[in-house]
Amino acid sequence: AVLGADARIFVWLIAGPADARAAVAADLDLGIGDAAALEDAAAAARDAGRPARLHLKIDTGLHRNGVRAEHWAAFVARAAVLESDGVVQVVGIWSHIAEASDAYDDDARAVFLAAIDTAAEAGIRTPLRHLAASAAAVARPEFRFDLVRVGAFCYGIRPAGGPSDADLGIVQIAALDVPVTAVGADAARIGVGSADGLPSTLGGRVTVQTPAGGRALLDVDDVESAVAAWPGAAVGQTVRITGPGAPGMTDLAESIGTIGEEIALRLSPLLPRDYR
Repeated sequence: AVLGADARIFVWLIAGPADARAAVAADLDLGIGDAAALEDAAAAARDAGRPARLHLKIDTGLHRNGVRAEHWAAFVARAAVLESDGVVQVVGIWSHIAEASDAYDDDARAVFLAAIDTAAEAGIRTPLRHLAASAAAVARPEFRFDLVRVGAFCYGIRPAGGPSDADLGIVQIAALDVPVTAVGADAARIGVGSADGLPSTLGGRVTVQTPAGGRALLDVDDVESAVAAWPGAAVGQTVRITGPGAPGMTDLAESIGTIGEEIALRLSPLLPRDYR
């Protein structure tokens, strides 16, 4: 309701005919990155009696799904036939970029622009064009085209090894708050461990936020973790591992050589979520 009646939901991947049928039935926009998925969407559209709305994906070099450049002409020619037959409606052309360097991404943009021209030659006219995800949407205006796919930045997750949160205008919106379950002379135990998806390698590498300020995360066991003790530590108090006032998910990730998205996505769905 907030976005209005014309808002669309874009689905990056479908995995086979059953997914295609469910997505078409729900009137979703489908990302199509290979010839088999195109045929699955077309078959689902015929069964549903209405066109499938498709965003065709060109692989511009990241190799994260998408039609390779050498197969693109045949792919869009087939899509154009299906569109002419009223089976599909091509509403977008898109891709991911690697964001490895500006030069590499400039090469990917050139492949993307060539793919748009090839699609037009096949008879696919003026669909939405989208190439930029979070980082390029902020840093590379020429990559924005008709829309951008802002993902990790929405959750306060910046790229590892890149500019700071402050430089990017990113604000942490989620926190991992954990209760103290036991207190010893040197450490407090908290109720989250590697079985909950917290990487065990964080132990000894990061500082977490306690009621008395920052303290070292000493180790991460299977079901609990240890934090360096603080004056007045007591069972029932809360330790914040990540979030506002504590390290961000990318801060944790950089300490173990990974990316913030992994920290977020590894957390078990069994951990209670509180949405406010």
